[in-house]
Amino acid sequence: MKGLPDSTRKLLAALASGGHVLLEDFPGTGKTTLAKALARSIDAQFKRVQFTPDLLPSDILGVSIFDQRDQQFHFHEGPVFTNILLAMRSTARRRGRNRRCWKRWGEQVSVEGERRDLAELFFVIATENPVEFRGTYPLPEAQMDRFGMQFKLGYVQPGRRWRF
Repeated sequence: MKGLPDSTRKLLAALASGGHVLLEDFPGTGKTTLAKALARSIDAQFKRVQFTPDLLPSDILGVSIFDQRDQQFHFHEGPVFTNILLAMRSTARRRGRNRRCWKRWGEQVSVEGERRDLAELFFVIATENPVEFRGTYPLPEAQMDRFGMQFKLGYVQPGRRWRF
């Protein structure tokens, strides 16, 4: 990828070290593009969650739904069951509930009283915007240790663009 080579190197270093990343930057700086490009470049599954105040744990973890045809419940995985998860603008309360599965690759989560394994490669890229905090809260210092790296992308220089 060309355009933001330092950010690409930092992201790959965090991925290789097993840490997660917090990207703090303004809208339009390429946070989603960078996450998608990383997933595509290593042939990994990518999912995105927009954390809003009305988001429920089942929206992230998944839920069992009753199927009348066979009279059984079937579990439908949420976006946390992926390789690369882009967590957009999380509230402090939601981050607290999900930080357990951000600790390291291969972690488990409990859903409906049953433990379920996450993917062996599980990498979170969380984002925060320094503007428009309505409905979200800044990340408390006590939760900063959940991330192996924190950095800003900045805007791409005029005349340069993302290339893959």
